[in-house]
Amino acid sequence: STAMGGVLFIDEAYSLVQGAGNDYGKEAIEILLKKMEDNRGDFVVIVAGYTVPMERFLESNPGLRSRFDWVLHFDDFSVEDLHQISLDFFKKEELTPDEEATAFLAQYLRSLYENRDAHFGNGRTVRKIVEEAVKNQHLRMASLSATERTPQAIQTLTMADLEEFKNQKLDIKGKIGFSRG
Repeated sequence: STAMGGVLFIDEAYSLVQGAGNDYGKEAIEILLKKMEDNRGDFVVIVAGYTVPMERFLESNPGLRSRFDWVLHFDDFSVEDLHQISLDFFKKEELTPDEEATAFLAQYLRSLYENRDAHFGNGRTVRKIVEEAVKNQHLRMASLSATERTPQAIQTLTMADLEEFKNQKLDIKGKIGFSRG
């Protein structure tokens, strides 16, 4: 009832119908359907999630699909988009990848994209890579002497900060795994 006059956003809505004996999810959908019918026009409901599980979600109850006026599909970002997103994230952290780091990042993102599966994290994957690289860069800066921590060094991301990603291997399903050695 707190969504009246507003928007109810349910991310990963398909989780309401996944799992054996998910009575709570089924009950939640039935309540949602009743509220959507009884209070039509009083609030907006947006459900979101990966394409295939969302199709199963919409088919899980005969009244669901007809209650949603629009279905929007968002394609994955392109490799170029992912690379630009990474550079934008680094810029917010006041870091600029050097030439070698930029080239590696572009190649690494291409590899992830070409081996992606239905659960590819898209922009979220890039954010996690950037967060890890920033952490690595900060740790590297902390290990330097004060004289070595020049303003340029502090603002530069190098291959040393991305080194851990060189050791990650992609299996045929596109999952990321770590190799030893």
